[in-house]
Amino acid sequence: MANHPKRPPPHADETWRVFRIMSEFVDGFETMAGVPQAVSVFGSARSEPGDPYYALAEQLGAELARKGFAVITGGGPGIMEAANKGAFEAGGVSVGLNIFLPVEQLANRYQNVTLDFRYFFCRKVMFVKYAVAFVCFPGGFGTLDEFFEAMTLIQTGKADPFPVILIGTEYWSGLLGWMQEQLAVRHAYVGETDLNICEVTDDVKWAVQRIAERSAERVKAQAAAARTGALTAEGTLAGSQPQRKPGVAD
Repeated sequence: MANHPKRPPPHADETWRVFRIMSEFVDGFETMAGVPQAVSVFGSARSEPGDPYYALAEQLGAELARKGFAVITGGGPGIMEAANKGAFEAGGVSVGLNIFLPVEQLANRYQNVTLDFRYFFCRKVMFVKYAVAFVCFPGGFGTLDEFFEAMTLIQTGKADPFPVILIGTEYWSGLLGWMQEQLAVRHAYVGETDLNICEVTDDVKWAVQRIAERSAERVKAQAAAARTGALTAEGTLAGSQPQRKPGVAD
């Protein structure tokens, strides 16, 4: 029989870490509960002022603020800074969900609501729970992560449909074409209608109007789910317990 290394005994630090996680959720829930209807905006931290997408993100933040929406970003530079700046300078609520990183994140100065997170998963809950829409500008792994999380939540029915808008047809067209060809048609790993969950545009005004038209649906659906006890603490739907085939051990 092969000798497997023994798992080290539980350490007190692991248990206490649970309380640090709880504290992040408590701080997040208490702070974000006072934020008006919000839109989560994602995009590259590497975009500089002068980049066309930086300008569009700043325009988006301002347009959303004028419509009464708060803007939520990851609190960093680049697209995040631009969206926060647009909302902040338009007199809106500008939220930064900042993250502790091995290479220190430089938080942008355009936040009037600020939270700091050690744990990505706590932070991700805030992006979903308090947003009526996601807007993704060109970005890297983090942007793609948030984009695909939103697509997954809606596709699986774990979240009621909400706008997932991609800004930048040139940037996103290659990925969307690959998804259509490989995921939907060639392998049928998703249904062709699943790709309709997201929408792509270069028109910020259209994106804001689309969000304004559909935000009431999201709020109404979440309120109905909350009344029936079907809404979880992360802002998603509880769903049904997984079913197991007879005779299959747990």
